[in-house]
Amino acid sequence: MRLFLDTSVLLAAAGSARGASRFVITQAATQGWELVSSDYCEEETRRNLAKVGASAARGWKTIAPSVRLVRASVALDKPLVFPKAKDRPVVITALAARADWLLTLDEGDFHTKLGREVYGLRIATPGEFLLEQRARGIL
Repeated sequence: MRLFLDTSVLLAAAGSARGASRFVITQAATQGWELVSSDYCEEETRRNLAKVGASAARGWKTIAPSVRLVRASVALDKPLVFPKAKDRPVVITALAARADWLLTLDEGDFHTKLGREVYGLRIATPGEFLLEQRARGIL
């Protein structure tokens, strides 16, 4: 299963060794989850690490090797009505990477405006994703 991690998830995982974001990353290899993000999200993460806390840079060095980066895509062969210009490359790149899930903590921009799925790409917080995996007996 391929999981696309938004900047908010990368920052949360870098900033705290506890919580669903870090748990997804630490369990990925055991569960057979492929973690993907984009160079766009990586750059945004690096820019904002200092805002998360003093230990976030060390946390980033710990988790970064677990995430495969792909080039951000800005074009899609399907219509996408999504008003948040800064988040549009995240959705388009997740679709281009053929991710099964887009994990984000930005519920206001993603869930409210896109819903829980777009073109088969499921959208959830890391906590929601983990709860669903537990309900399916995977965790």
